[in-house]
Amino acid sequence: MPPATTRFAPSPTGLLHLGHAHAALFAARAVAGGRFLLRLEDIDASRCRPAFAAAVLEDLAWLGLRWEQPVRVQSEHFAEYAAVLAGLAARGLLYPCFCTRAEIAASASAPHGPEGALYPGTCRGLSLAAREEKMAAGLPHALRLDMAAALRAVPQPLWFEEMGEGRLRCDPAAFGDVVLARKDTPASYHLCVCHDDSVQGVTLVTRGEDLKPATQLHRLLQELCGWPQPAYAHHGLLLGADGKRLAKRDQAPTLRALREAGRTPAEVRALAGFPD
Repeated sequence: MPPATTRFAPSPTGLLHLGHAHAALFAARAVAGGRFLLRLEDIDASRCRPAFAAAVLEDLAWLGLRWEQPVRVQSEHFAEYAAVLAGLAARGLLYPCFCTRAEIAASASAPHGPEGALYPGTCRGLSLAAREEKMAAGLPHALRLDMAAALRAVPQPLWFEEMGEGRLRCDPAAFGDVVLARKDTPASYHLCVCHDDSVQGVTLVTRGEDLKPATQLHRLLQELCGWPQPAYAHHGLLLGADGKRLAKRDQAPTLRALREAGRTPAEVRALAGFPD
């Protein structure tokens, strides 16, 4: 069996913290002797910054990690994601959604899925003429996956292989008509990550356990688009003293701050759960 290929794929919306270090080290050690890739998931132009992207490379190198070149930068590949979306639309699997967030929030009585309240399908029933009229008027819109149509288009049931657990059954319907392209972002995380894992030859997806439910949706997208099925390894999350997972928004200790405080790479690796 050939060595595995995995990737560490942070979003450059801030400086890396210990939680990122744990994820990166987990990924690199999961494929010791295999391929370790780095990807910058910077599709959110409103939050991502070039300075943070540069800091990612610098901090990871200081931590002692080495990755295969080139680094894939998602914002350089919007045309590829657009082509995937066009293909799904041509098969009748996408529809434009003109609902505002306030309008969707007003239907909060809808059932909930892994990502919150399920979209009630308001725009799914619009006629072609009504859709074209709204689009011609320049109304902002997202592109949603018609979940029922998508499930009919792939073999059932769907499974994914989780290291240490074996085959786990998927229920992508729990996500409802998920957004695959937002009004302000050309493609969603879900679509981009599955596309890029295929393009980069990733055979083992390592990421935090908070993203484990999303694997069910990702398996559906892989089947719809004919992308290979990788194996998965979801790791636990580093928690702060308050019991919450480390996060940028909560000012988790950054690798940069730890380095400036005199910590060595070995000490930081140990703090991240990987003592030498």
